Amino acid sequence: MPKRVAVAGAGGFIGHHLVKYLKSEGYWVRGADVKMPEFESTGADEFMLLDLREPDACVEATSGVDEVYQLAADMGGIGYITAFHADVARNNVLINAHMLEAARRNRVGRYFYSSSACIYPMYRQEDADVTPLKEGDAYPADPEEGYGWEKLYAEKLCEYYTAEGKVETRVARFHNIYGPLGTYEGGREKAPAAICRKVSLTHDGDEVEIWGDGSQTRSFTYIDDCVEGIHRIMRSDHATPLNLGSDELVSVDQLVDIVCDAAGKSLVKRHDTSKPQGVRGRNSDNALAMRILGWAPSTSLTTGIAATYRWISSELERAGTAAAAAAASR
Repeated sequence: MPKRVAVAGAGGFIGHHLVKYLKSEGYWVRGADVKMPEFESTGADEFMLLDLREPDACVEATSGVDEVYQLAADMGGIGYITAFHADVARNNVLINAHMLEAARRNRVGRYFYSSSACIYPMYRQEDADVTPLKEGDAYPADPEEGYGWEKLYAEKLCEYYTAEGKVETRVARFHNIYGPLGTYEGGREKAPAAICRKVSLTHDGDEVEIWGDGSQTRSFTYIDDCVEGIHRIMRSDHATPLNLGSDELVSVDQLVDIVCDAAGKSLVKRHDTSKPQGVRGRNSDNALAMRILGWAPSTSLTTGIAATYRWISSELERAGTAAAAAAASR
């Protein structure tokens, strides 16, 4: 009989990809979320539409399964998470606390929690030429406001539940996950998707708007590496947080150049320093992950962006064609 697992947040970008990955590995998968996946059918054996801020919904989502993958969250790109600290923190604290307790009540064998590189101290990320962040760098704590603090608190909850024998937990700190089937417009999109959208909608030789001065740096992790890493961490014996991210550091200007190359366009960058741009530099130190898992993300940014750009461009073309057809029919 296949192992039964629940993926909370299965209506979102990473959760939906994780459902597909776990199905390919032979699991029976229940998806749970407040919404269905936006771009594809769920792929799950069972899908529950649930508001996981509610305790009873969490009990329902985690009943009768061997393992839980908790990815449900109120989140988005830098513009969103800096504008709505109270909503993000409140909603996610409720989801994470209730999901952990529900897993305990339902005697779930193992519980995965998706944390974030936003838990790392701001004082370690003040230079674009940043030193890669090791897991032990999280303390003394000074995470990003709102989203970073609630993620760090949930990590501690997982630590306490594991230490007291309530639920065995595994934790990954995601570093900027991107890829096809992710949000690319509406305010919640992250930098790679936003830049792919802007480049796709801009004519060759025109200007493209960039948030910040373009010198801020990040590493970006392709979705296929992310879901494989989640599974490897869940199967490991390592109970404390692990980085799950690429260590290929680029500036935002370099990211724009990679997207332009994928599009076959030459564009002029117009920087808007009034917009949120987050920490000055952030990169993942993968030494511990390599030691524990014998593995680290390997998809190059060039390869991942090419696939992401093709998908977003095709979605925009399809939406434009549909809109034009609707207008013509009026």
